[in-house]
Order: sequence, then C-alpha cells, then structure tokens
Amino acid sequence: MRSPAIEVTGLHKSYGAHEAVAGVDLHMEEGEILAFLGPNGAGKTTTVEILEGFRARTAGKVSVLGQDPASAGLDWRERIGIVLQESQPEEYLTVAETVIMWAAYFPAPRPVSEVLKLVGLADHRDQRVGRLSGGQRRRLDLALALVGNPELLFLDEPTTGFDPTARREAWAMIDGLRDLGVTVLLTTHYMDEAQNLADRISVIAAGQIIAKGTAADLAEAASLQTRISWNAQEVPLDELPDQLRAAAAVLKEAGEHGETSTSPGEGPATLVIETDQVTDTVAVLLATARRLRGSVESLEVRAPTLEDTYLALVSETDSAEEPSP
Repeated sequence: MRSPAIEVTGLHKSYGAHEAVAGVDLHMEEGEILAFLGPNGAGKTTTVEILEGFRARTAGKVSVLGQDPASAGLDWRERIGIVLQESQPEEYLTVAETVIMWAAYFPAPRPVSEVLKLVGLADHRDQRVGRLSGGQRRRLDLALALVGNPELLFLDEPTTGFDPTARREAWAMIDGLRDLGVTVLLTTHYMDEAQNLADRISVIAAGQIIAKGTAADLAEAASLQTRISWNAQEVPLDELPDQLRAAAAVLKEAGEHGETSTSPGEGPATLVIETDQVTDTVAVLLATARRLRGSVESLEVRAPTLEDTYLALVSETDSAEEPSP
C-alpha cells in the first residue's frame, strides 16, 4: 500500500503572540494535483514553506514523501521540485545551458531535451535567458523544477502574468504531469486554474483549513445554489406557481448610469431564482411559457463557480473574526 505524499496533523506556527498557522491538517495522495488556496496572510505560504523544509514549525506532525522535512537530508530534497513565484537564473546562459547546469545537481536527472520539449522550450534551447519573454521564463522555471525528476512538485502561482493563450498551454502542460506520475501541490489566486487542474482543493483562512474536497464539495459546504434567470416579459412573475413566485427576486436591468432597482414596474426586468431544484424549476418555467404560447429565449442557468464558492467561504471566516460592536 502506497503511503500518502503529504500528511500533516495539527500544524502550528507562531511568531511571538501571532499564530500564523493554527492547527492545519492536510492530506495528499501520490499522483494527485491538490490546489491549496487562501487569501494573503491566511498562512498558506508559511504552511508550504514548512512542507518544503524551509521553515521550522512550532508544533504538529509533518510527513512529506515519508519523511519529516525538518530533519530530512539531501536525498529527500532531490525527490522534490519547487517553482517559486520569482527566480533569477543566469541571463547570459542559454536555455539549454541553464537546464544542463541544474541537471548536474541531481543523481538521476531527466534528459534535458525531454524536459525542454515537455515545457515547450525545445525551439528556444539556444536562446539566452535574458531575452526570454515572461511566459517563456516561467516555462524555464518549470523545466528547472522538473529536470531532477521529482516525485513531488510545489507550484507557486505558475501562470502569473500569462496571457489567456499562454495560461491554457501551461494548464495542459501541468495536467500532463499526471502521466509522469508527479504529485503536484498548486497555489494560485486564479480560481479557474484551480478548478481546471486540481483533483481536490483545500482552502485556508486565518491559519486554519476551512474547507476541503472537490469543487462540488466546497460549493455544498458554502451552501451556494444555482441561479436561474429570465426576462420577465417572457414569463411574468404573476404567471408563476405560488411556490416559485415566492422564491423569485426581481432585478431591473442596468439603467443608463449602471444603477439597479428591485422595482418590477420600471421597465424590462430580469427574474431570478436561486435553487437546488434546477430541473424541476426549469421544467415549470418552460411549461408556463408553453401555456402562454411563448418561449424563454433569455433563460440562463448558472451554477456556482469555484470563485463564488471561495469568496463565500472566505467572507464567512472574515465575518466570524469580526468583533461584536
């Protein structure tokens, strides 16, 4: 039976009277991609640095690849790869020379040509680092982390500053690490990135894990519902069954100055229902439209996104911390 890649129990880190990490439990299986999310100051970076062996903990048990990072030796460090938010490779070296130099630090590195192809830099192998674009520099960072053939990869904000096309390419590249058997701990502020890449998500706030699981698990924990909206001229409020009429909210479309109103009598309005009974609600709307000999062309069904969920979870934590007046 395989041991977990990361196992953390009761992790604490204090700086004097301030407790940056206040009892974190974290579990990560080999071969999975885990997104570790949290606002600035939540204890995320401190936790990751403890896992990487760069920062001492105050209390708790930590096992990374079966060893305690606080006492693990060089052989353990050779099994992990780290992509920091910023790096400063020698700008006068070429891409290939840089990766070759880093490969020399490891006992069994991955072939340089294979790594350059994997990160999309094969056609830039002879280009000097100082002339690379921001996206290409980030690819080089990943190449340097992968050349040691790590079992576990820490990815810190891997696509910051990327344009949309470059981000999608990076996502495909990171997703492809599964085929190499690499376990990935990803930190990011892009919720769509976490939703597209991660098998599971852990959210930290105020030094504690406040939610964990899949994106669907987190949405359930945040008690978020699917939003169904349509134009009130197509299916008027007073034509709805009593139960839906009571659940519906009325939003006036944005006016000339962007203002909104909840008054149904001031021009075209959008009706909104937030519900867990999506299929039944849509069926009633369509049946009502058919009865009125019309249609619901404006119908929009919007499930909660990971960003909606994250903001709801974090705001709940912030509210809980606010002192009573």
